Amino acid sequence: MRILIADDSIVTRHLLDATLRKWGYDVVVATDGTEAWRHLQAQDAPRVAILDWVMPGLTGPEVCKRIREQAKDKDTDYTYILLLSSKSQREDLIEGMESGADDYLTKPFDQHELKVRLRAGTRIIDLQRELVAAREALREQATKDFLTRIWNRSSVLEILQKELNRGSRENRPVSVLLADVDRFKSINDTFGHFAGDAALREVARRMTGSMRPYDTVGRYGGEEFLIVLPGCDQTNAVTQAERLRNAIAEKPVHFNEASYTITTSFGASTWNPGSLATAEHVIAAADAALYQAKNQGRNCVMFRDC
Repeated sequence: MRILIADDSIVTRHLLDATLRKWGYDVVVATDGTEAWRHLQAQDAPRVAILDWVMPGLTGPEVCKRIREQAKDKDTDYTYILLLSSKSQREDLIEGMESGADDYLTKPFDQHELKVRLRAGTRIIDLQRELVAAREALREQATKDFLTRIWNRSSVLEILQKELNRGSRENRPVSVLLADVDRFKSINDTFGHFAGDAALREVARRMTGSMRPYDTVGRYGGEEFLIVLPGCDQTNAVTQAERLRNAIAEKPVHFNEASYTITTSFGASTWNPGSLATAEHVIAAADAALYQAKNQGRNCVMFRDC
């Protein structure tokens, strides 16, 4: 655990530094409030801060207020703040806590009291990290497909709508691909449903590895995938679909001792700036193109205007 010490008194700084290092903490030292604020803006900022009340530049309560105001505007990790001051009046305590401090310690500080208060602070930081991790896990479950770990249907549709809105603002096309694994039922019937699941995961992995960083792929349903290609016109959309199709078919997938070459059919459609077509229209056109690709013998790419 990293702790920031901010105090303009060299005696207090050295005493706190030696004490905290003896307890196993990693210490960052600041000599005034401005330097303390700079440390707390860093990418790897300490999550616990011991701030002197009266310092050059910014006072301890002023730093507290800045940290709490920033937390309202940005989703940042919590900073536990302990104010250190020679002031001990009740009014001073109230002022310090109202500025956003979590606790208050008077000078000269008692080492045992400091240790207990820091222990409470580290517990709060640990709990906050656990809550953030739990929130991210829930967000992952809500937005990602449980099998392939790519975007689920609702998420990829939301992304498509955002890209269409952006395309309208920036006057650039957006293309959509619908991909369907050919003869997927035969994979399940021949090798079993676990093999079918593995095939879908592998298709998702190969597509993800062959896309541009700003393209998006999501599981549309069953063995169908929806791919969103911002900035792609018809020609580039078909080229990208061919690249994905080749990436999937170039190597067989192994199921225990057996191997199987997976192929996919692609339907493509492009939304152009100024078009009145909605997301539903673009997907419907891509779906019609996919149906045509299936009728053409599968493992190919077809395009349809929306």
